[in-house]
Amino acid sequence: MTQWRFQRDAIRAFRFVRCGFDAASGVAQLVYAFDDGPELIETIAVPGAPFALDEARAAAVERALRLLHLIAGVSYYKAAVPERIDIDSYAIDADTAALLELIYVNGLGEFAYRNGLNLHGKIHFPVAAEADPAAPALGLREHALVAIGGGKDSLVSIEALRALGVEQTVTWIGGSQLIAACAQRTGLATLNLGRALAPQLFDYNREGAWNGHIPVTVVNSAIMALAALLHGVDQVVFSNERSASYGSLIEGTGEVNHQWSKGWACEQAFGDYLQRHVAADLRYYSLLRPLSELAVARQFARSDRYDAHFSSCNRNFHILGERPANRWCGVCPKCHFVFLALAPFMPKPRLVGIFGRNLLDDAGQIGGYDALLEYQDHKPFECVGEGRESRAAMAALAERPEWREDTLVERYAREIRPQLDAGELRIEPLLQIDEEHRIPPQLWERLRAYLAA
Repeated sequence: MTQWRFQRDAIRAFRFVRCGFDAASGVAQLVYAFDDGPELIETIAVPGAPFALDEARAAAVERALRLLHLIAGVSYYKAAVPERIDIDSYAIDADTAALLELIYVNGLGEFAYRNGLNLHGKIHFPVAAEADPAAPALGLREHALVAIGGGKDSLVSIEALRALGVEQTVTWIGGSQLIAACAQRTGLATLNLGRALAPQLFDYNREGAWNGHIPVTVVNSAIMALAALLHGVDQVVFSNERSASYGSLIEGTGEVNHQWSKGWACEQAFGDYLQRHVAADLRYYSLLRPLSELAVARQFARSDRYDAHFSSCNRNFHILGERPANRWCGVCPKCHFVFLALAPFMPKPRLVGIFGRNLLDDAGQIGGYDALLEYQDHKPFECVGEGRESRAAMAALAERPEWREDTLVERYAREIRPQLDAGELRIEPLLQIDEEHRIPPQLWERLRAYLAA
C-alpha cells in the first residue's frame, strides 16, 4: 500500500468522517479526512464529566455536536479547498447547508483574498435529509456562559452582567495564561474548555496547504453551545460590538471583513439556527452588539479593576511571559486602536501607565494610525473599530491640551483633519445605543439603563 501524501491541488474531496462524544470523560472527537487520506482527529474537552443526560438533552447534545463538527471543519477544509464536500456518517437538511455555506464563504473571506482565491459559488454542502422538526425547549436553567478573551470587551460584558445580577461562568478555550489570569481576576466561576487540532494539519501547512484566517469566533461559539447544553444552562454570551460588522474596503475587491464571524450577520444566523434546530431555550447573543467600539471603551474606562491584567494585543497572546510589561507590543493594529479608543475617556497618566508608553507621541507609529484612520490605506485586517471611530477619537484628542501636542495628534490636526468633513468627526453620535441585537428582552431593558447611566 502506497503511503498517502498531502498534495493540495490533487485533492478532490473533503470528508466529514464522523463525530462522537463520551459523556463519561467529557471529550468530543471530530474526525475529518481528504480523499482516502488519514483521519484528522480534533478533540474538544469539556470539564465537569461525567455528564448525566436525559433523552431530550442527549439528543440536543448530539445535534450541537454535529453542528460543531461541521463548523470546526473549516480549519481543515481550507488546507486544500477541494471541489467536493462529503458527509459520511449523517445527513443534513437545506437549512443546515445554507448556514454552513454562509459561514464558510464569508468567514474565509480574508483567507480567500490573501490567497487569491474566489470561493463564491464554489462551496456546496450536500443536502440529503428532510427538514428537522423544530427543536424543543429543554428547561435549561438561567445561567450564562460568558466568553472571555483577555481584552476590554469581554470584561465590560462580565461587569455588566454582574451589575444586573445575572449568574455567569467565565469561559474560555485553550491555554492562554493571560486569559486565565483575567478570568481569575473576575472572582467568578470559571470554565476552561480544551481544543486540540489534528496534528497532521501542521504537517500539511509545511507541505503547501492553503493557510490563513478562519472564522474562529463562530467555531468557539459552537464549542460553547455544546458546553452550555452539557452543563444545562440557557445562555452563551459573547462581546462583539456593532463595529465588527464592518470590514476593510479594498480597491478593486470591495469589502473584506477580518472579523465577519464577530459580526451581526453571523450572530443572527448562528443564534437563530441554535434555537430552531438545537434547543429552543438556548440563547446565543452578544451583549455589546448595540455599542460601537468607542462606546465599549467608554464603559471599560469606568473602572480600573483590570488595568494591570487585560490585554487586547493579539501579537503577544501566544508568547506571553509573566511580566505585565509584556502585555502590549505597542506596534500592532490592536495596540494602536485600543490606545486611541480609550484615550478620550481615560486620564492620560492612567492610559500611558497601562501601555507603558504614549503611542500617539511616536512618529514611528504614523503608518499604523493612518491605516486605522483609512488615510492613504485601508482598515487593517484586525479586530479594530471603524475608520470613522478612529477619526472621531483623534478629533476629540486634537481639542484637548494634554494630547494635542503629541506627534500623531498634532499631525492629524495639521494634515488630515482639513481634508475631512467636520460634521462627521463628532464622537457623540458614535456613542449612541443601537437596537439591533439578540439580547433577551427582559435583560435588554435593564442593560440599556445600565449602559446609559
